[in-house]
Amino acid sequence: MRVNLRPAAVAFAAIALLSGCSNDDATDRPETGVPTIPTTAPATSPTPTPTTPAATPTTPEPTGPVEPVGDVDVVATDLDVPWDLEFLDDGTVLVTERDTARIRRVEPDGEVTDIGEVPGVSASGEGGLMGIARYEEWLYAMFTSGEDNRVVRMEFDGVSLGEPEVILDGLPRANNHNGGRIVFGSDDGMLYVATGDAYNPPLAQDLDSPAGKILRLTPDGDIPEDNPFEGSPVWSYGHRNVQGLAFDDDGRLWASEFGTKVWDELNLIEPGSNYGWPEVEGIAEDDDFVDPVAQWPTEDASPSGIAYVRDTIFLAGLRGQRLWQVPVPEGSAGEPQAFFTGEFGRLRHAELAPDGALWLLTNNTDGRNPDGPGPDDDRILRVSLE
Repeated sequence: MRVNLRPAAVAFAAIALLSGCSNDDATDRPETGVPTIPTTAPATSPTPTPTTPAATPTTPEPTGPVEPVGDVDVVATDLDVPWDLEFLDDGTVLVTERDTARIRRVEPDGEVTDIGEVPGVSASGEGGLMGIARYEEWLYAMFTSGEDNRVVRMEFDGVSLGEPEVILDGLPRANNHNGGRIVFGSDDGMLYVATGDAYNPPLAQDLDSPAGKILRLTPDGDIPEDNPFEGSPVWSYGHRNVQGLAFDDDGRLWASEFGTKVWDELNLIEPGSNYGWPEVEGIAEDDDFVDPVAQWPTEDASPSGIAYVRDTIFLAGLRGQRLWQVPVPEGSAGEPQAFFTGEFGRLRHAELAPDGALWLLTNNTDGRNPDGPGPDDDRILRVSLE
C-alpha cells in the first residue's frame, strides 16, 4: 500500500514557528557457575541419588565503548558519490550512488559490480538516490524524483532488482535538506524514514507536513496503529535535516542532524517528541523541546550516517572530515572523540559489518571538498574496533 503525503497525510493543527535557514554541509552553509560434582550413593541405596547438573558457564558478551584500532584498510575505490551501505547475508555489501542512481555490489575482495539503476531518480544538489534498507525479499530505497522525495521497494534476489513499487511519496524536495536515511526497527520491524525540512523551516513544526520529521511505517507502507499521532506517520518532529539513523541493542533510536550555523546534533529519539527546529538549535534547556545528547560546532561535524556498536555511536562527518566516537552507555552520552581528522576527506556514512568492523564511505566526488577528490576517491574503508 502506498502512503501519499502530497500535500498532507495527517489531521493535526500546525504550529507556526520562526523561519530562517542555511544550507547543509561544506560549501553550502557558512554547512553503544562451576559444574556440580555428583555424589556417590550409600552402599545400602539401590540407586544413586539424582543430582541436577549446573548450567555451563558462558562468556558474557563484550561491552563498550569501543574505538578504532590499527590500520585502515581500503575495500573499494573509484565510487561515484556513494551515499549508503547495506550488508547482505553472504558478506557482500550494496552501495548506493547518489548522482548515478546505481546500486552497486562490493565483494569482500573489493570487486565492484552493478546490481542495477533505480528508475525515476532526479539528482540535483543534495538529492538523488540516498538510503537503502533490506527487508525479507525486498530492497527499499529512498530517492529524489522530479517532483518529490519518495520511498520505493523492489524485489531483490541478491543479483537483480525488480520493478519499483512506491510505498511513500509526496515528501517535499528541495536542492538541500532532503533527509534520506531509512532503517528498519530492530525490535518492531517497522520502517523509519528520515526527512529534511526541504529548505522550508516552519514545515518541521507542522504536523500536517512530513518534512523535518522521522516517519514510521509498516513494511507495506501503512501507518502503524501505535504511532504517537493517530492516523499519522510522524514519529518525531522539529528536525532540520536528519541523515543518520541507528538502533542500539535496547531498541532505542538515535539520529544525527545538521544544524545551521551553530550546532550539529546527536539525538536520542522519543516517539511523539519535538526536537525544536527552527525554534531552537542545539542544547536549549527549554522544556518544550528535547535537547540533543551531544552537539558540535557545524565546522567540526556536518553529520550524515551513523552506526551503533556496543555502547558507542560512530558519526560520519562531512564538513568536519572526521569520524566522531560517542560513548552512549544506558542512553546517555559521554565525551565525543574525533578520529581520522582530515585523513580521508569528507565522510558520508558509517556501517557495522558482520565481522564486527566499521565500514566508512568517503564523499569527495560530490564537488564539496575544497581540496577535490583524491586519486582513488570515492572509497569504502574498513576500520577495526576494540
